[in-house]
Amino acid sequence: MTSSDWRKLANQLKSKPAVMQKFLKHSKPKERTTGITRIKCERCHRHGAHLSQYNLNLCRHCFREIAEEIGFKKYS
Repeated sequence: MTSSDWRKLANQLKSKPAVMQKFLKHSKPKERTTGITRIKCERCHRHGAHLSQYNLNLCRHCFREIAEEIGFKKYS
């Protein structure tokens, strides 16, 4: 179950509190403490290819798009 599916189901169950509690107990995605899915890109929310240097918290794709806007120069 993806996180977007989980949110859709949670919205549908708001009117049924007992069913919602059971759903949250058994189906809620875990909070990650380690691994690749712990860190997301702040711009597009991708998990892989993450640049955390200089506290950017961007994936490499977003970094290439906005690098010159935030003050990086292209040397090649």
